[in-house]
Order: sequence, then structure tokens, then C-alpha cells
Amino acid sequence: MRIIAAASLLASLVVSGLLAGVPARADILPVPPFKGNDTGGIIAYSMAAQVDARQIAVDHCARYGKVVKFLAVQPYDGGYISFSCRWVPYGAAEQPLRTLY
Repeated sequence: MRIIAAASLLASLVVSGLLAGVPARADILPVPPFKGNDTGGIIAYSMAAQVDARQIAVDHCARYGKVVKFLAVQPYDGGYISFSCRWVPYGAAEQPLRTLY
């Protein structure tokens, strides 16, 4: 029993030693400039300088039959514009329009 415990301890030390030598790489997966779902999304601030971010958000929410509400803006490189998609307010007679170019 002591031999098994010693072998498992030795194996865990070897594995942890191997993992300690491997650098952490958080930059392997690229972050898309626009990401969203039916509840909202984010647009990279650098992308918003090149295209109309409002129109992208409106078109995105209109796919789900909702309207857009902007939440926050981080106006610097690496920042995001966040928005939520909400149901059409009461009293609105029609669904939101989606513009096509």
C-alpha cells in the first residue's frame, strides 16, 4: 500500500513539474469583433470606428424580433460596446425593421 501511495505521489510531482514548464497562452484563440445571441451582444470598439455599430446591433436584434438597447461603451482600444435585445415595447403595431443593403 505504501508503494502505491509513493508511486502516485511521484507521478503527481512529475506531472505538475511538466505542467509548470509549459507557458500559459491566453492569446491562442482570437476574440471576434462582434458576438451576440438573442439576449444581446458586444461589438469591439475598434470595429465600431470602421462601421456603423448602431446598425449592426439593430440588424442583429431584428433577427430575433426584438429592439436594441445600448448598455455601455468602453471608448479605448480593446474596449467593447455592449447592447441588449429587448422585446418590442407595448403599443408597437409592427415588428422591427431589418434593413438590407
